Amino acid sequence: MQIPFRKHRGYDPLGDCGKGKCPVCARNSAVFRVKNTLEKEEFTSDAVAPFVGRFGYPNINIGILAPPEQKDDSWLYDAPKHWASENFEIPRIVDFRSSLLNSRYNINIKKRVKLLELSQDIAMSSKPVDIDIQLHEKPKFRLNIDSHLAPTGPNAKLKKAQITENPKIHTKVYKVFDDIDLKANEAVNYLYENNFDENFLSRILSVGTLGLKKDRKLVPTRWSITATDDIIGKNLINGIKDFSEISSYYAYFGNYLGNYYLILMFPEIWSYELFETYVPPNWNFGKPLRYSTDYESYSGRKEYAFGTVGGYYTVRLAILEKLNEIKRQASVLALRFITDEYTMPLGVWVTREATRKAVQDKPIEFSSKELMIEYARKLIKKKFSCNADYLLNASKLLKSVKQQKKLISFIQ
Repeated sequence: MQIPFRKHRGYDPLGDCGKGKCPVCARNSAVFRVKNTLEKEEFTSDAVAPFVGRFGYPNINIGILAPPEQKDDSWLYDAPKHWASENFEIPRIVDFRSSLLNSRYNINIKKRVKLLELSQDIAMSSKPVDIDIQLHEKPKFRLNIDSHLAPTGPNAKLKKAQITENPKIHTKVYKVFDDIDLKANEAVNYLYENNFDENFLSRILSVGTLGLKKDRKLVPTRWSITATDDIIGKNLINGIKDFSEISSYYAYFGNYLGNYYLILMFPEIWSYELFETYVPPNWNFGKPLRYSTDYESYSGRKEYAFGTVGGYYTVRLAILEKLNEIKRQASVLALRFITDEYTMPLGVWVTREATRKAVQDKPIEFSSKELMIEYARKLIKKKFSCNADYLLNASKLLKSVKQQKKLISFIQ
């Protein structure tokens, strides 16, 4: 859903406007720090990742994301899973991403040129690649933010690029790249099962390195992220449907960067529903909540989740990973509460990692649906001053669970 992020007032290049943990001051600090290094059209750096745009499709821009100078920790500039595991806060993440220069060139999604091969090598490499870059012009600093994508820094038109070392490409990655008879979804699941994370997988999917030869093409990064989460999620769903249902009612609660998730699991066959709502401070308890929502039954979805968009698939993946870990299936209601702590959009990876954090601890168990729902009401009222019934009464999943109980009672 669209979040009304508050505007920043004031400018302090040292990154202290008096508000503490301010992402805009972090961005300003990055400007102050890298300004001199941006005053040139040629530089040597570490290529962190490719970035595939979507505007003008099928003729789109591909960018090479790299800081304007070589750094020992350049891998940290594109490491969402690590950011979350180490509890990096928004200013630090913004500082990393603000410093990434997007050196881009235009290409048709089906065309194969030398620069594309270079971008593919960067994507498939398990570590940043040394690279020499020449630009047509000096870049101008800006921070590009998007609710779906991690932020990036300035853009500049690429004139020439050359990799100056051999990319470190894992043998399993090269195996799926070389196999032109392997479907893209099979390649993604194979690598995921061999411990390659979804950020890496969406990266290599975006630059056309996976799939049947005739189907290989560029996929905008925004789309490849959702495609990767969906591919992995559907494969996990197929597996958990063979498991028994959980034995009681489970409630998980946790957050990351001001994104709070209450995950309610019911001892039923697989189904899933996500609600997202923004809760400003000092919310009036009686005031209706504005929300976005999407749902899937046991038989799945046939169309894109237009209400909660990419977050639907990231949250589902994190939940499915948990169910796969405990070898059970369940009907799962996920409630996301976005607070003013989330001061700048950082991309849908935040929702995936926040959900993973929420389900990593032992759940609170309940003997009945009624007890768990009452717990949810009290928690939401205490934490967010919100009336949970605005969400719960709109839930298709809860209605389905209620109907299933009636059917079972009738049969018995």
